[in-house]
Amino acid sequence: MDQNRQEPLPRIAASSYLNTAPLIWSFIHGSQRDAVQLFTDKAPARCAEMLGNGEVDAALVPVIEYQRIPDVVIVPDVCVGSRSAVRSVVIASKQNNLKKVKRVSLDDSSRTSVALVKIIFREFLGFEPEWQTSPPDLRSMLEHNDAALVIGDPAMKIPREKFRVFDLATLWHQFTGFGFVFAMWMVRSDSFEKVRSVDFAAARDEGLANLDRVIADYPHQIELSREEINQYLTGNIVLRADEQMWNGLVLYLELAAKHKLIEYAKPLKFSR
Repeated sequence: MDQNRQEPLPRIAASSYLNTAPLIWSFIHGSQRDAVQLFTDKAPARCAEMLGNGEVDAALVPVIEYQRIPDVVIVPDVCVGSRSAVRSVVIASKQNNLKKVKRVSLDDSSRTSVALVKIIFREFLGFEPEWQTSPPDLRSMLEHNDAALVIGDPAMKIPREKFRVFDLATLWHQFTGFGFVFAMWMVRSDSFEKVRSVDFAAARDEGLANLDRVIADYPHQIELSREEINQYLTGNIVLRADEQMWNGLVLYLELAAKHKLIEYAKPLKFSR
């Protein structure tokens, strides 16, 4: 056996939205940049497919995918969530009241957010509009619909003077009193030993400690000032999961099962 041959690096995937930037900065520019092979993709749903297909060993994926991908465990403590207002997962509407909405266009790049919208309408508003799945272009989404689910950086660019914008984390908090977890790192069980050396919590902490550099290194143009980005990443986004966030996640999965958006609420299994 060739003793000079190195084991391949763990393969991890994450979307390239602004809200993931502090979680992956360490793997690109920081102390763990040589520890992994990182794949970035704008669509969280695509990252979930890569994890499910075995193309990567771990991925930052929408939480609903835990129910759909067999044999994965959750990395504890690290998440992309919000306690009350997330800003980047919204319903934009021509109507000033969601109870007036009849047709909703869904951006399917995050299945967690799609399920959350359906839960809000079915469980809390007490009715179900028509649904249409569309590419994430607001103008075309609202051409034949009176509301649209928009996620990620595009959600923060919606002109508030033209549309009524409903924040999904705010709605969830108003109806339940809990915060909401949108995405978490998950590891394939058959890759657990390979990924054991990757410290996702330390990567998050390094990103938060170097937030000015994270913002400066963010590769995508976004029409927000540095101060607005800082407020978004420190005030709107929660990157540590506490008990209130876990309780919200458990309730979300229970309601997803109740409304047949998943087969059943699989118990949460953590990587340690």
